[in-house]
Amino acid sequence: MEDSRNNRRRRFLAVVTSVFGLVGVGTLAASFVASMRPSARARAAGAPVEVDIGDLREGQMMVVEWRGKPVWIIRRSREMLSGLGTLRSKLADPDSQVEQQPVYAQNETRSIYPEILIVLGVCTHLGCAPTKNFERGISSGLSEEWLGGFFCPCHGSTFDLAGRVYKNVPAPTNLEVPPHTFLSENRIVVGVDSGRAA
Repeated sequence: MEDSRNNRRRRFLAVVTSVFGLVGVGTLAASFVASMRPSARARAAGAPVEVDIGDLREGQMMVVEWRGKPVWIIRRSREMLSGLGTLRSKLADPDSQVEQQPVYAQNETRSIYPEILIVLGVCTHLGCAPTKNFERGISSGLSEEWLGGFFCPCHGSTFDLAGRVYKNVPAPTNLEVPPHTFLSENRIVVGVDSGRAA
């Protein structure tokens, strides 16, 4: 009788110990798997960014951040657009044929809608931050022929108002056009291309 009671007690303790052990292993495994997921901050840094450009006037530029990089959004005026076709012979890649560019950047304006340019504000040479220089001619401080665009002060690379790189400068390619989609005339999502997050 005593042995039977002890055997039942041993079985009971073995079952209880096994259950607690399994719960502990499960908790540890769940914590380990959860620690491998990116943090909320890391997910937010790569998440698409929705931008309202309703207040952006002609000739103005706004800057938003996507994946830790500045994204320039410029509403170009007719005057800004008028000079783009005259620069072809001075540009290294006037039609954006380098593979880094989305299909909708492979045109003269490098944009879905000609008046709205969206590019990463990062020089393609060594990652410096170019500055906007929308002034034309001598007042730009660059040259009499300058029609406006972007100048990288680090090593002197220049880009036109479509973000296309000039010939004979250190930058090897045009400014990168990030994936983006227009939700409406004044709402853009940067980081989404054709309904897919990039």
